[in-house]
Amino acid sequence: MPILGDYHIHTPFCPHGTTDTLAAYAEKAIQLGLKEISFTEHAPLPEGFVDPTPDKDSGMRREQVDAYIKAIQKVREMYKNDLKIRVGFEVDYIEGFEQATTDFLNTYGDEIEDAILSVHMLKDNTDTFHCLDFSQAAFGDLVTALGSVENVYRAYFHTVEKSVRSDLGHFKPIRIGHMTLVEKFKRVYPYQYSKVMMKQIDQLLTLIKTKGYQLDVNTAGLFKPDCQTVYPNPVVLQRAKENGIPLKIGSDAHQATDVGREFQIALID
Repeated sequence: MPILGDYHIHTPFCPHGTTDTLAAYAEKAIQLGLKEISFTEHAPLPEGFVDPTPDKDSGMRREQVDAYIKAIQKVREMYKNDLKIRVGFEVDYIEGFEQATTDFLNTYGDEIEDAILSVHMLKDNTDTFHCLDFSQAAFGDLVTALGSVENVYRAYFHTVEKSVRSDLGHFKPIRIGHMTLVEKFKRVYPYQYSKVMMKQIDQLLTLIKTKGYQLDVNTAGLFKPDCQTVYPNPVVLQRAKENGIPLKIGSDAHQATDVGREFQIALID
C-alpha cells in the first residue's frame, strides 16, 4: 500500500516531548513528500487516575486541550495547499476508567478527526498501575509484581483485548496503538512467544478485524535500543496483513526530525 502520511505524531503539548513547533512537523512532512499527517497528542489521563510515572507527565493537562485543538487548526490553515493536517489524540485505555475516558471523548469528539487507542498502563495483582514502557526499571518492577515476563505479556495483550471490546461511546478511537509495545525492553527482558500466547494474539487480531478496527504500524520501536523492531513486530504485522486489517503507519514522532522515519522498512507494501 502507498504511504501517504504519518498518522502518529506528537507535539509541543507533550509534557515529555520537545518544543518543536507544529509548523516544524508540517515542514518535515512536506519535505518528505507526505500528503497528510495526524497530530495525535497524548490525551489527558482520565479524571481520578493517578499517573504512576515519577514526573506525572504521561498526558497533556485537561486545561491545554482547547489551545491544542486551536493550534492545530491554525497550522492546518497555514499549510492547506500542501498538506492535509488532522486534529487527533492518542487516548490511553485504562482499565476501570472507561466512563471518564468516554466523557472526555464525548466532550471533544466533534473536533477529533483521528485518534489512536493505546495501552501503556497495566495493573498488577494488587490493582496498582504501572507504566509498562516508562523505563527498564519500571518494567522490571512490573515483572516482579506479576511474577514473570510471560505474565506481563499475557496481561498486556489481555488489556489490549479489553480496550478493543470496551464501550467508549460514539467517538471511540478505532486504531489500536503500537500493539506489541510490551516488547520495548525485550533485549533486557527476553521472551519467546509460546503457542498459547500466539493463539491469544491471533484471537486478538481476529477481534480487531471483526470490529473493523485499524492497527498503528509504529516505527518508534526501531529506535529503542532494547527493542529495535517495529510495533507490531514483523510476525504479528504479517498476520495482521493476512487478516486484512487496515494499517496506518506512524512515526510516533516526539520531535520534528522523527516524522516519517524508516517508513520504507515498516513492511507495508
